[in-house]
Amino acid sequence: MNDIDAWVWWLVGAAALGIPLVVTAMPEFGMLAMGAVAASVAAGLGGDIVVQVLVFVVVSVALIAVVRPIATRHRSQRPQLATGIDALKGKQAVVLERVDSAGGRIKLAGEVWSARSLDTGRAFEVGQEVDVVDIEGATAIVM
Repeated sequence: MNDIDAWVWWLVGAAALGIPLVVTAMPEFGMLAMGAVAASVAAGLGGDIVVQVLVFVVVSVALIAVVRPIATRHRSQRPQLATGIDALKGKQAVVLERVDSAGGRIKLAGEVWSARSLDTGRAFEVGQEVDVVDIEGATAIVM
């Protein structure tokens, strides 16, 4: 063990922490790996084992304390740009064929969609504008 410098052991530890990072997708392992890389630099610059361990702990804890809350907040935010059917909800459409609770056709975002009325007692006639409240499969629910 004395034949290999301490900085190499820290890099081996960083690589070993990278394995569970990839397998579990837990970013904390990456932050610990970065701490090990920082400890490797400290060892390469001649720091003793106490300095190396302190650098590992301080960098790891700092990354976890600072980066993790930012990543968690970013992950919990909804995307600002709605895509797919989420982008169609709330849009207006024009009735092409009478729409009631049994069905009908609308023109939504330049495409023809099957549609049905949200209110079972309400019908929309050709040319009326309707609001899309939901999409179920290939059918727009309108009101």
